[in-house]
Amino acid sequence: MDSSTLVEQAYEIARERYAAIGVDTDAARDRLKEIAVSVHCWQGDDVGGFEVPGAELDGGGIQVTGSHPGRARTIDELRDDLDAALALIPGTHRLNLHASYLENGGVFVDRDAVSPEHFAGWIAWAAERGLGLDFNPTCFSHPRAADGFTLSHPDQGVRTFWIEHCRRCREIGAEMGRRLGTPCVTNIWIPDGYKDTPADRSAPRRRLVAALDDIFSVEYEPDHLLDSLESKLFGIGSESYVTGSWEFYLGYAITRRKLICIDTGHFHPTEAIHDKISAVLLYLPRLLLHVSRGVRWDSDHVVTLSDDLLALTGELVRSGALERTHLGLDYFDASINRVAAWVIGTRNLLKALLAALLEPGDKLRELERAGDLTGRLALLEELRTLPLGAVWDSYCLEAGVPVGETWLDEVRAYERTVLAGRE
Repeated sequence: MDSSTLVEQAYEIARERYAAIGVDTDAARDRLKEIAVSVHCWQGDDVGGFEVPGAELDGGGIQVTGSHPGRARTIDELRDDLDAALALIPGTHRLNLHASYLENGGVFVDRDAVSPEHFAGWIAWAAERGLGLDFNPTCFSHPRAADGFTLSHPDQGVRTFWIEHCRRCREIGAEMGRRLGTPCVTNIWIPDGYKDTPADRSAPRRRLVAALDDIFSVEYEPDHLLDSLESKLFGIGSESYVTGSWEFYLGYAITRRKLICIDTGHFHPTEAIHDKISAVLLYLPRLLLHVSRGVRWDSDHVVTLSDDLLALTGELVRSGALERTHLGLDYFDASINRVAAWVIGTRNLLKALLAALLEPGDKLRELERAGDLTGRLALLEELRTLPLGAVWDSYCLEAGVPVGETWLDEVRAYERTVLAGRE
């Protein structure tokens, strides 16, 4: 009996098991097909970008560890690696780009001069594959960010430089959305903050408000561009104070009607990230999630199928927030095969979403309304051992991607034939 027959037989058993608790597995798989994850380009080259040949990450509160062979050295190599990863992930997804991944034809273009023409190749590449694009200003690894401040910098000239960069990035994002027919979520994150205790916490935040208001003074069609703001608890060099804190951006997003980005690695380890979703969406129409895995601190590890991830996707489905949430990944691990890192993280996020879609939501809510908290807990625990894996394997088989761990064989072959030759 071949493996595909075994997968189909296992799925039939799983379908009956889920049907016994009122769950339609076919409907869950169909819903999962509609979900697009924005895969982050910067995992493929260790956040180096291509502003100059052989670019290396240089500060800005970000650090990549590891030296696994095969890092992408050119945009063509990065695209090849993305194609290799996307071929192993079920569904049609998106690509998340940073401004430092421009195509400048070998002529240096500073960040206050980037324009849509520098991303025409990416737009064409995405259009050919039916992918949407998302975008980010690159407010780090630059001489004008060397002291740890950008949009909240005390020097007006430095602030003006970064304001212009962000304004141009919004123009680029809008063009991506217009050309590809799907809104480009353009997300601003800055590293601004102090390593030690500041004497004045208010002044940088007042400057940041003014800078953001300037950046957003130009309006674009929401069908083309969606603006988002990303907070952080702390970073390398900003351990004591971060200008763009969660509270700061939450207030700004609500008053200016912008998306807020919840990065799962940007909060205290004891914070329940999933609990923020239903609260934020009472005041904002949409939300951006950057899914990563913090280990002790914001370390951006590859996403695993953890309880935290399952709680996050479970809340998205239970609170009806899935349709109002844009999903992206944000991690960078150079200690393992970079293509495998994309595949592992994206497949795990999709598995967690499938697990959430396979919950008997109506039954759980009925138990809760009836005050049967014992029944609610018992059912949630029984769900943990239902045959999610059989439904996932069937979903992958139908999508034409490798089932189970067999995808790793293709990554190994790609490493031998392509990545190994880059060193």
